Amino acid sequence: MGSVFALEGEAGSGKTLILEEVHRARGGALLGMREFIASLQVHSPAAIEESFVRMVEQAMADNEVVLVDDLHRVMNTVESCNYPRAELLDAALTAVLDQATSLGRKLVFAVEDRIPSPIQQRAYTCKIDDFTPADFECVCRVHLGEHLTARLNFSEIHRFAPKLNGHQLRKACVWLQRVSGLNTEGFIDYLHSQHMVSNVDLDEVQAVDWNDLKGVDEVIRALEAKIALPFENDALAAALGLKPKRGVLLAGPPGTGKTTIGRALAHRLKSKFFLIDGTIVAGSDLFYRKVFDVFEEAKRNAPAVVFIDDADVIFEDKDERGFYRYLLTMLDGLESASAERVCVMMTAMDMNSLPQAMVRSGRIELWLETKLPDETARAAILREKLAKLPSPIGSADVATLANASRGMTGADLKAVVEDAKLLYAQDVVLNAPSRPAVEYYLEAIATVRSNGRRRGRRTSIRPVGTTPFGFGMEEFDVV
Repeated sequence: MGSVFALEGEAGSGKTLILEEVHRARGGALLGMREFIASLQVHSPAAIEESFVRMVEQAMADNEVVLVDDLHRVMNTVESCNYPRAELLDAALTAVLDQATSLGRKLVFAVEDRIPSPIQQRAYTCKIDDFTPADFECVCRVHLGEHLTARLNFSEIHRFAPKLNGHQLRKACVWLQRVSGLNTEGFIDYLHSQHMVSNVDLDEVQAVDWNDLKGVDEVIRALEAKIALPFENDALAAALGLKPKRGVLLAGPPGTGKTTIGRALAHRLKSKFFLIDGTIVAGSDLFYRKVFDVFEEAKRNAPAVVFIDDADVIFEDKDERGFYRYLLTMLDGLESASAERVCVMMTAMDMNSLPQAMVRSGRIELWLETKLPDETARAAILREKLAKLPSPIGSADVATLANASRGMTGADLKAVVEDAKLLYAQDVVLNAPSRPAVEYYLEAIATVRSNGRRRGRRTSIRPVGTTPFGFGMEEFDVV
C-alpha cells in the first residue's frame, strides 16, 4: 500500500467523518484547523508554510498515520491575492511527502475541490460522489430517528434538491424533529425556505402571472408543458424520465411581452429562477465569475431556469467573442447528469445579433415567438386596463380602440392608456368641456404612433437599478 492518500469532496460530503472513523480504527494523529492555528502562533503570521510543515512533521515523529483535514483552507490562504510567497506551499508539501517516505509514515489529506500537484502526483485519490436518496436517508436517520425517517420519501426530496450536503441535511433534521406531523411536503417546504436561493429579489419584481398575459397563449402552453410540468410533477417526471428543455429561445419585436413573460416565470418558479441580463456583465471585470456562479447556483437548485434577458443586446458587439464562447461552454455543460435539469431561456428582439453557434440545434431545443397582439388580444388588454379606471375615462368603447390600435404592442397599449388618463386629467384641472372618453384614447393612439415613427430606431436608457427584475447597480445600461 502507498504512503499517501487524498480524499476529495465538496463541503458537507463527509470527509471529516471519514477521517474521524479512520482515526478511531487506526489511531495516529488527526490534524485540523485548530492544530494549524496553534502551530501558526509559534511563527510569524506570514509563515504559513513553515507552520504547516512543523505541524505535520511533529505529528509524524510520534505517529505512523497522520490525517490532515481541510487542506483546501491552507491552500486558499496562500493563494489569496495579497499573499507574497506564491507557490511556496508546493515546496512545503513536497518536503512533507519526502519526510513521510523516509520515515515510513502514511499521510491522508482531505481537500474540498482541488488536490495540490505534489500530492496528486504521489497519492492514491478518491472522490466522494454526490449524495443519493439512500445517503439522504442515512443522514436523516441519525438525526431524526427511525420513526420520523420512515415518514419521508427520500427519492422525492432528492429530486427536489439533489445537491444538499450533510451540513444542510443535519440542520434541516435538527429543526424539523420538533415539527409535529412531519412529512415529505413539510421537509421540502423547509428546504425551499432555507437552501433554495434565486439571485432575483421577487419582492422587487412586478407581480405578474400567466393570467396577466394576453395574446401569448401558445407560448404559455409551451412553457407550462416543457418547463413547469417537469419542475412541479415529481411523480410523473420520475415515471417518464421528464426533464425541462435545455435551451429555450423567446424571440419577438420590442414590446411584445418577452420580459413580462420572464417576470411571470420568476414568480411561478420562485427560488428556481436565476437571471442574467446586461447588468450582470456591463462594466464588471468579474462577469465571467458572476455567470459561472449563476450556473452553479442553478445546478445546486435544479430543476431551475437561467433566464438571459435581451441576449441579442449582450451579444450585439460582433468583436466580443469571449463571453459568448464562455456561455457556450456553460450550455454544453448542461448535458452532464449533474446539470440536466437546468434550462437556459433567452429572449431576443433581433435573431441576427445572436451568434449562430449559440442557436444551433442541440443547444436551443425550444423556439418560441411573441407576436404583435391581434385585435382580440388588443381588446383583452384594453378591457383589463380600463376596468380599473373610474367613469367616465374607463367607459370608452373597447372595440373601437382595439380596431384603431392595429399594429401596436402591449407596451404601446399601456402607453396609450397612460397618455389618455393624463389628457383627461388635464381637462379636469382646466375645467375644459368634457369630451367622449374614446376621444382621449384616440388622441393618445395618434401620439404613440407619431412617437414610434419619430424614434425610428428604438433606443432606451434604463437605470440599471431599475431593471425589470429589480437589481441595484450604479450604472446605466443602454439597450
